Amino acid sequence: MAKKKFYVVWNGRRKGVFSSWAVCKKQIDGFENAQYKSFANLDEAEIASKGKYEDYKGKNTKKPTLSIAEKEKYGAPILKSISVDAACAGNPGKMEYRGVFTHNKQEIFRKGPFKKGTNNIGEFLALVHGIALLKSKKKEDIPIYSDSKIAMSWIRQKKCKTKLSFNNENKELLELIKRAENWLKENTFKNPILKWETKAWGEIPADFGRK
Repeated sequence: MAKKKFYVVWNGRRKGVFSSWAVCKKQIDGFENAQYKSFANLDEAEIASKGKYEDYKGKNTKKPTLSIAEKEKYGAPILKSISVDAACAGNPGKMEYRGVFTHNKQEIFRKGPFKKGTNNIGEFLALVHGIALLKSKKKEDIPIYSDSKIAMSWIRQKKCKTKLSFNNENKELLELIKRAENWLKENTFKNPILKWETKAWGEIPADFGRK
């Protein structure tokens, strides 16, 4: 039996939360610039309906559940570590990032908000900030968790490969990106950069809780 979904329509013939795809479809079919998305439960849908479509566009709102056996395949996260994450209201939009201790979610650093940023840029900067911080404290054995494969790949390439356009509004962010790239090119680090397995462990501890 298929799990029930709820549908939010931000821009359509009628706006709101709908409990069936058939009803949702009537609101958006043939409607120019329709904005809608499905959610796994009613609470999430109602919260989303009060926000902006841009905050949810492209995000996975289907929360897969794993069996005990499947979760065991992932093991458990290393608690003696730090976790980083970013949040962005829109794409581009106001962006901020932070790092926390994984075991207790105590915040270590937070930067932003920056104008006209993206979530991927924030994830990248958060990783560089965490790496540089641990290196400065001679804690190069401490792992860093991220839930962004894109940001992790940019770290390996030592390049923030964003396609975002920059202007006077977000020039501060561009300068920060260049500093981060230069740091990666001029320094080495030993900290393991690990993928946070959201499916098995839930949201990363550094999550801003705005999904």
